[in-house]
Amino acid sequence: MIALKLLFLLVPFFTSIMGEAQYITQDAALMNYIDRRFLSLERRLEKCNQDILDYVEEFRDFTKTIMSRLAGLSSYETELKSEVENLLTRVERAQRDIDYFGSHTDSNTCVEIDEDLVKQQLFEEAEENRKLKLMLNASCDYMLAGIKSLKIVKKTGEAHGSWMKDPGKKHAKIYLLSGSVNNVIAEFANILTFMESNHTQKARRVTLPLPWKGTGHTIYQGFLFYHRYGSLNEIIKYNIQKRNVTDQMLLPGAGRIPAYQLSPATKIDLAIDEQGLWAIHAEPDTGGNIVITKINHMTMAVENTWDTSCSSKDAEAAFMVCNILYVVYNVPSGGTSRIQCVYDVVGAVNTYEIPVLHFPKHQGSHSTIHYNPKEKQLFAWGDGYQIIYKLQATQKV
Repeated sequence: MIALKLLFLLVPFFTSIMGEAQYITQDAALMNYIDRRFLSLERRLEKCNQDILDYVEEFRDFTKTIMSRLAGLSSYETELKSEVENLLTRVERAQRDIDYFGSHTDSNTCVEIDEDLVKQQLFEEAEENRKLKLMLNASCDYMLAGIKSLKIVKKTGEAHGSWMKDPGKKHAKIYLLSGSVNNVIAEFANILTFMESNHTQKARRVTLPLPWKGTGHTIYQGFLFYHRYGSLNEIIKYNIQKRNVTDQMLLPGAGRIPAYQLSPATKIDLAIDEQGLWAIHAEPDTGGNIVITKINHMTMAVENTWDTSCSSKDAEAAFMVCNILYVVYNVPSGGTSRIQCVYDVVGAVNTYEIPVLHFPKHQGSHSTIHYNPKEKQLFAWGDGYQIIYKLQATQKV
């Protein structure tokens, strides 16, 4: 009887244990299933993150490509604009030439000449020449007769560069622009400070927002005028004291070939003389001959242009003195520099009768030569040396 009661008590107990074991087995299966799902989700998240990183990298590459192409399009736009302006200038010149040749071409047709019209045309030409001479101050009546001596001021070591004073200011500051591509001007209090051995510590550094190209820059009345690096023919006007760009212009026809064959980095050479700012450059349309452009330094507008007979072949530099262009020639290996082509923009000098002028004993080549009308001297850069040439002048004949 006791055994039977015990059996009745054990049956529910074992039934409960079996139920709990079944539940435990089911929980373990569920946990295993959940773990597998989490692992699957983690793998998918990792793949999603990797895909996102790949997409971001591809987007960065795409952005760089687009920005590069946009920069190229901007450059092409500037060049196209310059070419269009150059084309318009050439068309105007061609039209003037056509009109000129048309007016001078003989014709078999009997034409009655209006003497009053001819007199009017002659009067207008004379009046235009008179205004041109007034603009260029015809009282500037002297010309270069010789290069008297040289003084080697310093050697900085750079093969190419430019140094100068501001002829439009009363101060004695010296400006050094080293290299054919740079954006830092060194300003010295005077020439004695410049001549000291450690010039970097004595100089005030002026950093330009846009770098220059070549060595044909110049300083006039507190402004630096230079050819902007990366442009075909853009000239920048920069206020040195206020340190900002105040104006710019595009010089028609310039920038396609070097101004001088022996100074290939310089496409536009800016010069100062008694009459102000000039641009000297060469053009393929003139057979490589040098072109002179008079620029109003206040408005940055072209006032007049002259096609000269001076070739850029074997030329290394040029400068303006009293409305006259003097072109300096040399040999590719470097030798004695000489002036053997002269061009007077007002035609007051018979330039064909001017003898060849030789520079004093300096064997080598010039990177740049600038005329200072205030001191009547040439500031030159030759093979790393900063040189001053003193000049001899005579009356125009």
